[in-house]
Amino acid sequence: MKENPELYYLCSGAVLTNLFVLDVLYQQVTGHLDDCTCDVETIDAFNNYKLFPRLNQLLESDYFRYYKVNLKKPCPFWDDNSHCGIRDCAVKPCPSDEVPDGIRSASYKYSEEANSRAEECEEASRLGAVDESLSKETQQAVLQWTWHDDSSDSFCEADDILSPDAEYVDLLLNPERYTGYKGPDAWKIWNSIYEENCFKPQNVKRPLASGRGESCIHLAKWFGVCIEKRAFYRLISGLHASINIHLSARYLLQDTWSEKKWGPNVTEFQQRFDEVVTRGEGPRRLKNLYFLYLIELRALSKVLPFFERPGFQLYTGNHSHDAEIKNLLLEVLHLAKSFPLHFDENSFFAGNKKEAAKLKEEVRLHFKNISKIMDCVGCFKCRLWGKLQTQGLGTALKILFSENLIEKIPESGPSYGFQLTRQEIVALFNAFGRISTSVRELENFRTILRTMR
Repeated sequence: MKENPELYYLCSGAVLTNLFVLDVLYQQVTGHLDDCTCDVETIDAFNNYKLFPRLNQLLESDYFRYYKVNLKKPCPFWDDNSHCGIRDCAVKPCPSDEVPDGIRSASYKYSEEANSRAEECEEASRLGAVDESLSKETQQAVLQWTWHDDSSDSFCEADDILSPDAEYVDLLLNPERYTGYKGPDAWKIWNSIYEENCFKPQNVKRPLASGRGESCIHLAKWFGVCIEKRAFYRLISGLHASINIHLSARYLLQDTWSEKKWGPNVTEFQQRFDEVVTRGEGPRRLKNLYFLYLIELRALSKVLPFFERPGFQLYTGNHSHDAEIKNLLLEVLHLAKSFPLHFDENSFFAGNKKEAAKLKEEVRLHFKNISKIMDCVGCFKCRLWGKLQTQGLGTALKILFSENLIEKIPESGPSYGFQLTRQEIVALFNAFGRISTSVRELENFRTILRTMR
């Protein structure tokens, strides 16, 4: 390893190549975004100087840093259960005594709504218990119906947090960064996501050209795929781009017996986003990141009434701290609402109601399938962040498609029509935190490249 690894990685490759990457960032990743009235520059200014600092502070709080996840679920699609042996792929779960009591106990001492719902649930349990005189098969069917009612609006295959294999993870101690997980196993995951879950005309057979799942975007142009399916692709591509930015921005630059050093790797960034290297896909991927940002930002602005209710609390057991964090949460949500050029989701699922409902269900099931693929990721740290970010995006979609229910939420008292679990809340904000960080890291790469001119 070179004596100055940061300089080595920043300067590897020709200076002209680095200048070309900078030109791509400035000239092609700029201006208005497709299917939107917003532009890249407005998002950069809003995110980097207004929203990102406050959001980052929120995500460092106890309520948002602890995420319960089952990393031991088997892959439901193929038998290969091999796991990455690289030490940086490992995830260190939290000892139970390190997780705040309020989070572990799922107690809602300070929530009026939760107290009233607890009493109602107790009564419902007494009145609505499954009749033990029914056969075991019928009892199981009734329980399945109940489960279906609870999950019918979900876009993700959520973990069973009561499973003995589910553990709390401190997200701050297990950051998303480069782990060395790559090659055929990693390619298989993304190929499955793009090839098997990409909307495309039925008369086009798989695999797509050269095995490149991203050629689906060209099919969308050639065949005039509707805005909903086009948006679906762009969300997945934007998520992929965000992950690649994090891997490039937090790359292992030095690994010795005394220390590890992580930092930006321009060469890695170039491999993933350079227009020539990626055959024109790189700038489009970055624009899809901004599209994803707009979708998740819109969801945060829409869900504000759910969190504004006096009875809602972010409970950890520390009353004063919980109140402080709720105020910070509301500040972040009001900031999100103040964004001047929000994405207009009214163009989604418009027209014939029957066809729109069918298309919405198709999109939901496609995304749910992608969330299941996360259990096939061999790197546990990649699996952790993949599961969290797909659940977060799935929660954002759930919010956008529940607008009518959210509008009916009473100012006080229980919200029966629309609910979010703690898992969904933590995933929603941390997933958006990853996208917000990616936008911020792009500005860092621009600054690094500018100094090399």
